[in-house]
Amino acid sequence: MTEEEKTLPDAKEIEKEIGEFLSEKFGGRVKLISPVVLPHDASFDKEEEKEEDPPKKKINFSLKPEELEAYLDQYIIKQDLAKAILATKICTHFNRIKHAESSGEDSKGPVGQIKNNILMIGPTGVGKTYIIRLIADKIGVPFVKGDATKFSETGYVGGDVEDLIRDLVQEADDDIDLAQYGIIYIDEIDKIASSTNLIGPDVSRTGVQRALLKPMEETDVDLKVPHDPISMLEEIERYRKTGKKKKRMVNTKSILFVMSGAFNELGELIKKRVVDQGIGFGASVTSKAAGDDYLKHVKPEDLIKFGFETEFVGRLPVVSVFEQLSEDDLYAILRNPNNPVIVSKKLDFQAYDIRVKFDDRALRSLARLAHSEQTGARGLVSIIEKVLLQFEKRLPSTHIKKLSVTQEVVENPESVLEEILLSPDDPKWTHLYDKLVQDEKALIREYIRNNQTVLAEKSEIPLTPSRTALIADIYAMGTSEMNAVIEKITTYYDQIKKVEAYFYKTHDLNIRLHDDAIDVIILQMFSSPTALGDFYKELTTNFEYGFRLIRDRIGQNSFEVTKEALDNPEEFFNELVKKIYAEHPESQRGPASSDHSPPDQG
Repeated sequence: MTEEEKTLPDAKEIEKEIGEFLSEKFGGRVKLISPVVLPHDASFDKEEEKEEDPPKKKINFSLKPEELEAYLDQYIIKQDLAKAILATKICTHFNRIKHAESSGEDSKGPVGQIKNNILMIGPTGVGKTYIIRLIADKIGVPFVKGDATKFSETGYVGGDVEDLIRDLVQEADDDIDLAQYGIIYIDEIDKIASSTNLIGPDVSRTGVQRALLKPMEETDVDLKVPHDPISMLEEIERYRKTGKKKKRMVNTKSILFVMSGAFNELGELIKKRVVDQGIGFGASVTSKAAGDDYLKHVKPEDLIKFGFETEFVGRLPVVSVFEQLSEDDLYAILRNPNNPVIVSKKLDFQAYDIRVKFDDRALRSLARLAHSEQTGARGLVSIIEKVLLQFEKRLPSTHIKKLSVTQEVVENPESVLEEILLSPDDPKWTHLYDKLVQDEKALIREYIRNNQTVLAEKSEIPLTPSRTALIADIYAMGTSEMNAVIEKITTYYDQIKKVEAYFYKTHDLNIRLHDDAIDVIILQMFSSPTALGDFYKELTTNFEYGFRLIRDRIGQNSFEVTKEALDNPEEFFNELVKKIYAEHPESQRGPASSDHSPPDQG
């Protein structure tokens, strides 16, 4: 018997324990019927083993720090230093994993190697959680979030620290290999720092820190939860199928841990250190500098004095400090076409087929009100909800399908709503909405110009003036964030290019659609799911016969189709024939017949 088999409970012991649990929970109403273990041959064993032991996946990661930072710049306002630190260290973390796997290095790595676990320090609402979610989504690894205030030394919500690792497996759709590359984010970590008096809850807080030490470095976590009936039933079912007792383990060596907290008193603690030591600021700042200004000078010794164990601080070698957001920062967030605050509110109204546009002055007023609450970007959500709640309640019961959020709406929503309801068909509402649509398009064009390089790399298609206008038009039509619009346009672009290839394969005619023609088709595809199929039919009907005649006369087999050609095929062929006559006078009649349509199919 192997060591592993010795440690696992016998199937009868598991059944007995579950039976006792069910009896205690439900009395005699629920009983456990023992499953029958059927004999099975060796080939069946091998088949089951294959199901439980798929080949180990290799991580697919190729991002460079500057690429990830540029991606974050599209979503995160301010926090330049924090974005640089996170992009660099997280890219390094995953590239180290990739290099180790591709080079066949010892999986255990060097003794005492340090993992790039991260501590983020900053006030609430500055984007700490959002930035980690963005990174996990960009990289394609599972992400789970826990709250340090719910931990205790022995467990939280009926579980323990290791439940976070088990949650990663769930997020990875039970793919253990993928889960072992995941990111675990623990918020409000400052709440488990002990104070100077080590009595009462502080002992428990120290215990939580110690419970996190092994997972943060490297340990194996059993996916079977002790004393959990569901986990035991799964173990019985697995044993019934395979006749084997096998542990499913997750190794935390490559799991990245990210901790965050506000650390409200840490600034004052650092201030005292730098003033006493005469380092950095000197004595002249003691009466003016705010505690937050000192956070950027945090050292491990400050965190230890704050109440963290030395070993715990040692597991967090990367520290990133986030800045407080100003009113201008909040305004910039609202103007960012990728921000989830405005997009989410548009989606709320879109659920009732109501389109919403925001005036620039309204965004400024919303930012000012949110900043007064001192809750960072979270204040934006609460302010917008407060301003638009009555509109969201009343307008779905009317025939109104367009709403313009102006400065007047923000400052006096009740009176504006009453005016709209009294005169919903007043043309001024339509004129105002149309103006805001044009303003929004102008904003998008400006955004694309300012981010031309990054967006061109992201889309991998030419961002011509025509395409820039197309992106602005489509953004204004819908309720998606900017990057989602560009991704969709790129997908449609690739599909249209496949139509070109299919046309050549089917008709032996090589066509190239000009960018402005592609843009027209893409716009149609956003409006109709059958637009691409309809376009191919029109392409064959309007162009195949004429192109074939030209090819047969002069041997030309490559043609460019412009937007003008799509709008007026007959005029396009007339101009093309004139050009051919000028360049090839020997072609005589050529395809100059006035009938450029396909032969009568009747």
